[in-house]
Amino acid sequence: MSPIDWVALGLAGACVVSMGVFGALGGARVRDPDVARRSRTVLLGFWVRDWLIWTVGPWERALVRGRVSPLLFNLAGVACGLAAGIAYASGALSAAGWLVLLGGLCDVLDGRIARARGVASRRGAFLDSTLDRFAETFAFMGLSLYFAGSRLACLATLGALGGSLLVSYARARGEAHGVSQSGGVMQRAERLVVLALSSLLDPPVVAALGWPPGSLLAIAVGLIAVGSIGTAIYRTVAIARVLRERDPGS
Repeated sequence: MSPIDWVALGLAGACVVSMGVFGALGGARVRDPDVARRSRTVLLGFWVRDWLIWTVGPWERALVRGRVSPLLFNLAGVACGLAAGIAYASGALSAAGWLVLLGGLCDVLDGRIARARGVASRRGAFLDSTLDRFAETFAFMGLSLYFAGSRLACLATLGALGGSLLVSYARARGEAHGVSQSGGVMQRAERLVVLALSSLLDPPVVAALGWPPGSLLAIAVGLIAVGSIGTAIYRTVAIARVLRERDPGS
């Protein structure tokens, strides 16, 4: 394995150890309010999210004390998405995986810093959501170039990108009509985790199994495509049902 793969394994081990420490200390007996208001999913339960907030807590508090602007992390998230796309196009899957995770961390911090500093606004919420779509688009564009030699993997990448945008669009249109619907199995956090972990694990796993490079990542992208489109359909049906009940004559 390459040096970056060994670093990836080391950091993964550190995450496992920190989870053990978190559990030994009580494992979120008091749930973080930001975690509690979000819906539980099959892939990411409350415990995992509470562990993440506990892990980044010291950094978050330091950034709040330093009065760092949330916009900085919005822009950093886009930069990470663009860099991840370039890494994917270059075949550097491990580097791309870390950049996806770093972009996800920026996405977590921007909103929490804005709320902690009392500067949350509709402008900030708009920029947060929209710039997240830019970051995802850049990453999947790079993936499409990486999978250029496989029509099926390219189709899965297009499905994952389209599904990701549809998930957000369904929620936005629902909220425009007064219906909030954020459920589904493949929300943004789940997409980031699946994409990042499969990118990091692909080099050592395919080497051990004798598979072609990118095989594990292609399977993961296919799961993201199916899950995202399924989530978009779920939200569309749920929102339409609520609107029908509010307007029986529709």
